[in-house]
Order: sequence, then C-alpha cells, then structure tokens
Amino acid sequence: MHRRGGVGLAAFDRQEQSKRSFAQLSTALSQSQVDHLHSQLAHFRTALARFASTHRDSIKNDPTFRHAFQQMCSSIGVDPLAGPRKGGWWAEMLGLGDWQYELSVQIVDVCVSTRERNGGLIEMSELVRLVSKLRGVHRGGITEDDVLRSIKTLQPLGAGYQVVEIGGKKIVRSVVKELDEDQSAVLAIAQIEGGRVAEDILVQKKRWTRDRARAALENMVHRDGLCWLDDQDEHCGRAYWVPSVMQWDV
Repeated sequence: MHRRGGVGLAAFDRQEQSKRSFAQLSTALSQSQVDHLHSQLAHFRTALARFASTHRDSIKNDPTFRHAFQQMCSSIGVDPLAGPRKGGWWAEMLGLGDWQYELSVQIVDVCVSTRERNGGLIEMSELVRLVSKLRGVHRGGITEDDVLRSIKTLQPLGAGYQVVEIGGKKIVRSVVKELDEDQSAVLAIAQIEGGRVAEDILVQKKRWTRDRARAALENMVHRDGLCWLDDQDEHCGRAYWVPSVMQWDV
C-alpha cells in the first residue's frame, strides 16, 4: 500500500515537472515571436516614415497618388490621414493627419454657406467643385473619395453630415433631418429635369395623385426649405426648383 502510494506521488511530480517545462517552452516561444514582431514593426515604421517623408507633397497634392497610398496603408490596418485621434502614432509621426481635418473644415464651410439656398443638401460633384475652388490650386486637387473619408470624421459631431444616394447620384446631407420617401422621389425627378419639378411631372412619372404631389412639394418649400417656388413658370404657371441638384457659378 505504502509503495504504491509512493509510485503515484512520483508520477504526479513528473507530470507537474512536464507541465512546467512545457509552460517555460511556450513562454520562450511566445517571447521569441513577440520580439520578432517588434523587430518587424520597427523595420516597417522606418520604411513607412521614409516613404511618407519622401513623397509627402505627392500624397497631399496628387489625388491619384494619395488614393494608392491610402489603399496600401488600409491593407495593413494603418490610416495615417485619419488625424491624430484616429490615426494615432502614424498620423503624428508622418505629419499627414491634419490634412484630413483641414479638408473636413472646408467641407463644413461650403455646406453651411450654401445651406440657406439648398436646405442642407448638395450633390457630391458640386461639393467637390466648391471645396476645390475654396482650397485653391496650391493645395492640390481632391476627389470624391477624399470627401467621403472626411465626412466620416464629421459624423461624431452629430450635425447630420451623411452621404445618401438618390437617383444614382450621391447627395451630401448636412442637416440632422432624414429624407422621407416622397422627398427622395422628388429629388430624383429633379435631377433628371435639371432641378425643375411640377405637380404634373410627379403625377405623370410617379403615378401620384395630384394631392400627394402638391403636399410633397409644398412641404419641401415651407417645412424643409429644400425647394423654391416659381409661381410664374412659363410652362404650367407654378413649378418648383430644387437648388441642391443645380450647379452654381460661385
């Protein structure tokens, strides 16, 4: 009885010793992997910093080059243009984070300054044009992709900045209010008609009743500020214009 108990204790000791050995080996392997990753990361940081420093002007001023750079970085989970808060160490080290925030401020500037006439809705192409004009030639061109990325940085502000698609075109909304189904339909028709909408057009193309067409248009004028009323229209006497889908020479 006593001898069997001793054998059992010896086997238990060996088992515990094996566990400790495996644990030490696992720790050594893990540390080796961590050290290897740290070494790779340090090498990558140096390479990326050198690349960004060499091509900083191209990244800021050349939309095609900037897009390729962003794609390369996003494939490895890095976003140097996202600003110091989201881009973290990369944005601070590479000195590119402020570029995105500067563009965001310019987008807000254009949206706010045009809100009185378009009700807080502006076509993406028109926004890109106006922001490009505001930036001037010396700051380089921007693309729709640049604007989309900047609008994402504005969403935490809760001011309603969002991109919606209506009639196959992207519309930037800078007000909190959501578009209802009738408003979206009117905007889609306005895009086709060059900004002009009338009750007859909605009745014909959307198969709406005249009451529904009139209510939708009147609400967009008086409640939402998305339309202008033209009560001297040469075709039907009363038409509505949607400024958000019209191009302005400003």
